[in-house]
Amino acid sequence: MRIKVPATTANLGPGFDSCGLALSLYLELDVTPADTWFIEHQLGDGIPTDASNLIIETALALAPHIQPQHLVMRCDIPSTRGLGSSAAAIVAGIELANQLGELKLSAEEKMRIATNIEGHPDNVAPAVFGGLVIAVQLGEETRYTRHNFPNCDIVAFIPQTELATTLSRSVLPEELPYGTAVKASAISNVMLSSLLSGDLKQMGEMMAQDLFHEHYRKSLVPQLELLRERVKTFDAYGCCLSGAGPTVLILSQPEQTAALMADLKNFDSTANLIHLNVDTVGIQVN
Repeated sequence: MRIKVPATTANLGPGFDSCGLALSLYLELDVTPADTWFIEHQLGDGIPTDASNLIIETALALAPHIQPQHLVMRCDIPSTRGLGSSAAAIVAGIELANQLGELKLSAEEKMRIATNIEGHPDNVAPAVFGGLVIAVQLGEETRYTRHNFPNCDIVAFIPQTELATTLSRSVLPEELPYGTAVKASAISNVMLSSLLSGDLKQMGEMMAQDLFHEHYRKSLVPQLELLRERVKTFDAYGCCLSGAGPTVLILSQPEQTAALMADLKNFDSTANLIHLNVDTVGIQVN
């Protein structure tokens, strides 16, 4: 059995903790029976290979009596870069339990379980469903809508430096003044309505006006403001932090993408630049 889960980007600027998009980077898991739990990977010594691995832990929490398996993981989702690597692992673990334990979970049930583990749905929902998902957690209930994403190129600018989500969240305020919260919400609403109507230019403008998190995180990701100005030369629609950062996503006009990526390579030759597509499928099992 092979389980395949896409990377995700969360927020899209002002859609903080609610908007997520599945992207064409993947965690793949080959599963075969074994005497003990073991997971092969190429992610280094910091990632467990035994039953304490997040994928196996998640599976056993849902289905404690499933038989041990030998797992081989291939993952091109970089960790601590804001591209949903932990969400992909959680979703893979849920699907592993679903298949081996014959739980017969619906996609909605998988999403709700993953949201309860992750704490919010922005990364896990698109990992389950694919595409653009807008979701909110209300107590034990998760409400969501799934949409197509407008036609544009997506370029991920991935710095070499890691940025832990805990650090990136630590710079956020516990509260916003009422007036600021109203304005931030209005910006988010216009961003989303622009996205859904296909007005990418206005969507990008609203991304740059976010008041929920990018304003506070830009000191941790100084490239964001520099890139935001630089990509204007190539008439890019806009850019935003991917999740908690430090990856910056750029929405590009297809005819400008090659020149844009060449320029970004000159801007920072150490960064990893990837031309991505939207994953429209979500979890796959073969």
